Amino acid sequence: MRDASVGFQCPDCVREGVKATRSARTPYGGTRPGNPTLTTAVLIGINVVVWLALLVTGGRGGRLYELLALMPDGLCRSVSAPSDYYPSITSSGACAQLNGDGDWVAGVAGGAPWQLVTSMFTHVEWWHIAFNMLALWVIGPQLELALGRARFVALFLLSGLAGSTAVLWLSDPLGGTVGASTAVFGLFGALLVVGLKVGGDVRPILTLLGINVLITVVGSSFISWQGHLGGLLGGVAVAAVLVYAPRTRRTTYQVAGLALVTLVLAGLIVARVLLLA
Repeated sequence: MRDASVGFQCPDCVREGVKATRSARTPYGGTRPGNPTLTTAVLIGINVVVWLALLVTGGRGGRLYELLALMPDGLCRSVSAPSDYYPSITSSGACAQLNGDGDWVAGVAGGAPWQLVTSMFTHVEWWHIAFNMLALWVIGPQLELALGRARFVALFLLSGLAGSTAVLWLSDPLGGTVGASTAVFGLFGALLVVGLKVGGDVRPILTLLGINVLITVVGSSFISWQGHLGGLLGGVAVAAVLVYAPRTRRTTYQVAGLALVTLVLAGLIVARVLLLA
């Protein structure tokens, strides 16, 4: 790895990006960004704004958290005893009939599908957002330089969606999950794919990934290994579509591949919602 203004760089990945500096295109077909840190900075800004909004609205116990955090299923909370809920009530209509003691908290299967996306921009603890934003700042600009802005945004969002899908299937249906680490793990996976594509030394990337996997395993009681695993696999899949697409009609193959990934994730999401309904 090489020291850089954003933390470190994969020399082979950067070298591949430099090949296109005299062109308006990146090595994998995207428009070459004039400022490869811009998209990453915008993503960090969104996360910080949401974090600050949560701080002033009650944090984990506030209504905004309940709207943004990913909870696979909905639950009917007791108004008189907010720490309790009615396990036999599985719909907002039934919850509303509890003589004022029912407060419906929607999950993805309970009427809040937006949580699949909003959760990847949501943090509560300062150390959580600090760690994720540092990782995003270190890795993001390298991938944007190699892929281009639109492809980088697609990578981030689809990695996060893949992580959310894994949480939807593998986590406690009534548990809340937040954090950009679903997408960040996707970026780890994508950086590995790019390194392999250019034939570079991927041992530093594997070391970085291994450290983060170890942290996930050790902290599995409060860290979503489900989201990290889904995000990693999603990032690998998306990056493979982008960097291994044939040069002839590259954009067509990339769009078709990303559409296929999206359809697979959508199918998994719909299937899980139907099971929880």
